[in-house]
Amino acid sequence: MILSPLLLSLIPAIFPQEPLKVYILAGQSNMEGHAHVRVLDYMGEDPATAPLLAEMKNSDGNHRLIPGTWISFLTGVSGRIDGENREVHSQLTAGYGSQVQRNYSKPGERIGPELAFGVTMQKGLNQPILIIKTAWGGQSLHTDFRSPSSGPYAPTEDDIKNQRFETKEQKETLVSKTGARYHQMVNHVRFVLQDIQRVYPDFNPKRGFELAGFVWFQGFNDMVGRNVYPLVPSDHPTPRFANYTKWFANFVRDVRKDLAAPSLPFVMCVMGVGGTDADAGNQAFRFSQAAISEIPEFRGNVLVVPTAPYWDEALAKLDRKRVDIRQKQYLLRTKNSNHENADGSMTPEDIQKFLTEFEKELFTAEDYALEKRGKSNAGYHYLGSAKTYSLIGVAAAEALLKN
Repeated sequence: MILSPLLLSLIPAIFPQEPLKVYILAGQSNMEGHAHVRVLDYMGEDPATAPLLAEMKNSDGNHRLIPGTWISFLTGVSGRIDGENREVHSQLTAGYGSQVQRNYSKPGERIGPELAFGVTMQKGLNQPILIIKTAWGGQSLHTDFRSPSSGPYAPTEDDIKNQRFETKEQKETLVSKTGARYHQMVNHVRFVLQDIQRVYPDFNPKRGFELAGFVWFQGFNDMVGRNVYPLVPSDHPTPRFANYTKWFANFVRDVRKDLAAPSLPFVMCVMGVGGTDADAGNQAFRFSQAAISEIPEFRGNVLVVPTAPYWDEALAKLDRKRVDIRQKQYLLRTKNSNHENADGSMTPEDIQKFLTEFEKELFTAEDYALEKRGKSNAGYHYLGSAKTYSLIGVAAAEALLKN
């Protein structure tokens, strides 16, 4: 249902006077969200997601303010992985995804799971909610989000072999990085909660608040971290990513302790890049992420949401064509013996002309149109699909609502 301006103005008066529900969203680049707002309308082509789009945009194309829903988002300035952080906050709307190349004088241009999460939570609860989101691209659980109970990062055999942490400067950098994002996350949550009216002006302190859920969407850097998670034979007794499960268990315990919320429900959004047919390494990582819910103390209070079902295969097919073009370009420029420029006779102009013709063979007009409507980033960012990020946000919210 789309609410009229009159009803929106009455929201504060008709909400039940219960403690404010607060939800924490945290992770790396996919929690940041790399879907450009220009691909939101692609959701309208699917009857399953068209109603969700109508909750996000008015018929005139303007982005809606989600009623009774507020957000504080802490991330790197201009999307930087390191360096200074910056908070953006207001009533929830589009633009609270990645802040990369952000012009802060204008609304943001990217979304992640937070928008659909807020819409779904609001519809399910019909009362004010506050989202506190902290996310930075390219961050790992093994180092950056490492929580206190996991102790210091111990250099692996591969680290030692490649002398990654030999010098005093390297050791100091490792110490400063280890757990840095964990502490920034916890400190920001505390900072927001000590003055909620700064973010949500109509908050009544007499009502208090409740930490009602924590959504974790992270994993790519750990999944590809062979130095930390070395390859093992398929019949190895210990799963390759077993330490991820152990470290995330510590993370859950530490968050609950540090935020004085011993019963805080968690949602683990399991990495789904590549869809349901992803390679063995990807599947092994997913197994170890999902294994968290099988630990006896976490059964029923750490929930698992697979994200692979929301991978958009139609967009992925186009992305694979882009990969083929880049690979062809590399092979031509390096004079690969099995390709068209094996003798090195092609000039840069020849190569560019060849690639132009090669692309014409791969892409149809329909392909270009679909790519423009639905895709705005790379595969490791779920193709920058607003539809995919939104479905993930809905799934995470529904898991908490059903809990």
